[in-house]
Amino acid sequence: MAALLALLAACGTTKVQPGYYRVQSGDTLTQIARKQGVGVSDLVRWNKLSNSNAIEVGQTLRVEAPAGQQATSQPSRARAKPSGGGRQATAQPPRRRTAPPGAISLVWPAQGKVTRGYDGSASNGIVISNASGTSVVAAAAGTVAYSGSGLRGYGHLVIVKHNASFLSIYAHNSKLLVKEGQRVTQGQKIAEMGNSDSKQVGLYFELRYDGQAVDPAGSLPPR
Repeated sequence: MAALLALLAACGTTKVQPGYYRVQSGDTLTQIARKQGVGVSDLVRWNKLSNSNAIEVGQTLRVEAPAGQQATSQPSRARAKPSGGGRQATAQPPRRRTAPPGAISLVWPAQGKVTRGYDGSASNGIVISNASGTSVVAAAAGTVAYSGSGLRGYGHLVIVKHNASFLSIYAHNSKLLVKEGQRVTQGQKIAEMGNSDSKQVGLYFELRYDGQAVDPAGSLPPR
């Protein structure tokens, strides 16, 4: 369970602390160093990286020197952009991850309006907004892997493990109605909607496949 919580903390939607940076899709350590005005070797040293190429999406990196240390290398300099008709690189859109078609069939975890969708970068899930106390149900049958408030940024949280490949996340609830290890059926009420650790009332729902957040739209019925 500790490994699961560590994964969620690394890939969560909460903002990182000052002096840190969360790796985004398409990032390289050189690009991050250039953006932050530090050297690649400093990032390697501050984060104790064994390989400068081994960074992962969602990973949090220290980009400011720890107390008592200073940057020792020169920051990478961006190449000058061509002034003529040379082709310039264009930003690539975030990679939209999806589960295999038909791999899991979900029901909507709550009634309400989807006020934020999945984009694979800034948002790894969706937010469904409604009144406080609105029923939150299990999107599919499974076992409660976590029920509590120990993960910062998620409030009162439920995690349901559906099988070896899938789990779902239900965050910011006002009340939790299930316990760890409990079996739940699809559509069973597991919590009540709230705004714990959030500025607005709403359910944050995330679907994960093999440890990666995927767009739940392909597994949810149309509305």
